[in-house]
Amino acid sequence: MTDAPMTAQAASTATAGDILSSHLTALAGAFLRALPLAVGEVGARPGVSAVASEGTADLLRAVRRINGLLHTFGPSFEAGWVQESRAELGWLLNLLALEPGYVRRAARLLGALDGLNGSETEGPGMLAGHAGAPKARALLDRQLTLARTRAHSTVLQELRSARLHALADRMTLLVAETPLAASAAGRAGAVLVPQAAAAFGALAASAQQLPLHRAATPYGGDGLRRLGAVPSARGALDADAALAADDAPWHRTGVLVKRARYALEVCGRPSAVLDELDRVLLRHLEASEAAVTAATAARTPRITPATAYVLGVVHADQRLEVEAARYAFGRRWPELPPGTEAWLELSPVESWGPSAESRTA
Repeated sequence: MTDAPMTAQAASTATAGDILSSHLTALAGAFLRALPLAVGEVGARPGVSAVASEGTADLLRAVRRINGLLHTFGPSFEAGWVQESRAELGWLLNLLALEPGYVRRAARLLGALDGLNGSETEGPGMLAGHAGAPKARALLDRQLTLARTRAHSTVLQELRSARLHALADRMTLLVAETPLAASAAGRAGAVLVPQAAAAFGALAASAQQLPLHRAATPYGGDGLRRLGAVPSARGALDADAALAADDAPWHRTGVLVKRARYALEVCGRPSAVLDELDRVLLRHLEASEAAVTAATAARTPRITPATAYVLGVVHADQRLEVEAARYAFGRRWPELPPGTEAWLELSPVESWGPSAESRTA
């Protein structure tokens, strides 16, 4: 397979199957190259870096893109094969994200606590010298290390399973032959643009449901004091459920941003704007998960009131990060093109062909 973009003549005659097979072949190859590296990395001791190792990161990247492609352009493939493949890819994606997620969460929470407890040139942090800060840090470090170690053991066990070998076999067969539906024989623009448009339509509908008016100020005070239309909280667990319900539409929008990104890559039009929105909503997700971890740690039995207070401050700090991410999204979203054609900058049935960037996984 060449990395050069299609010629104008080839682009005008390419079928949807040609485009999808080209992308899936490249992504399946990336999957198979990264898999042994990732298995070898997981076989080592649990990592301490906040960034996933190279093999694991490459494997996660390939799995996300294959899964997103099959979701958006699923009607162009055999239905049973798509359903089975997405289920297995979703399983592997969730599995591989476990340990790096705990590592990033530990780096975020411990870094935030150290910043609040430190003495910088601008002045001391609000927790500087607080008696509960060292104990809170030790508690968070201990709980997250334990969670990461358990995740590592789970991943190590599953990566030796027959289920992973079956998925690798599926990717190997995909390199040789893509199970396309009859509709994939149509011209690429006529078949794939409507499917990409559905991904953008879902993203636009999800973004319209977000309470952007509550995220219109940089510090998000209103967002911290008042939640959206969620059940009233009557206790600690109810409060967690209320926050989770308030965060859920934003997390859903983050998933849809990824799918729109991958759809544009298939269409040969990668978008730096969607890349930026993806990073913003990933920051939102990680901050909200970190806040839940801090709140859970604060309810640990038999800790001192000073320790619980410090964890409460860390929780509030992460919720401020959540509001900052919402503000950043709200500042950028209204400026974006309203329809798929504006993103693609082409007629739905003309000038089709992937760019060089989108053809290299």
